[in-house]
Amino acid sequence: MLDNQPRGTICIEDIEMGMTRYIRKVVTDKDIEMFAEVSTDRNPVHLDDAYAQDTIFEGRIAHGMLTAGLISAVIGEQLPGHGTIYMSQNLKFLAPVRPGDLVYAEVKVTDIVIDKRRVKLECKCEVEGKKVLVGEAMVMAPSRKFD
Repeated sequence: MLDNQPRGTICIEDIEMGMTRYIRKVVTDKDIEMFAEVSTDRNPVHLDDAYAQDTIFEGRIAHGMLTAGLISAVIGEQLPGHGTIYMSQNLKFLAPVRPGDLVYAEVKVTDIVIDKRRVKLECKCEVEGKKVLVGEAMVMAPSRKFD
């Protein structure tokens, strides 16, 4: 299940402080398996029920970067959207995401430097209202001047 806002592009000239966009996605076993395949991160805490049961998580968890990828999806598809260039991202992982969890991923504009096309975004992911990831991104937004 994926619930998100309309896709597209918001040019630097139209971005406003406090502007927010989000997606909601259920993280599935297939997502975790595909991420392991693409990333080559086959840590058994993500893939092996028996192994993961004996960890501090007491069960399998999604890759942290899979969860962080939902932030990238909001940035690349919605705010600013298509044509955005990632410049930096910091992340803090606060709690695990498990198979079947509905993740709410949100970005919010906290600073804009129009002449450099820079946008600073506060980033967070939540499961059932509990923050599982927080961070901040800096991106270069598209501009109508370059269309």
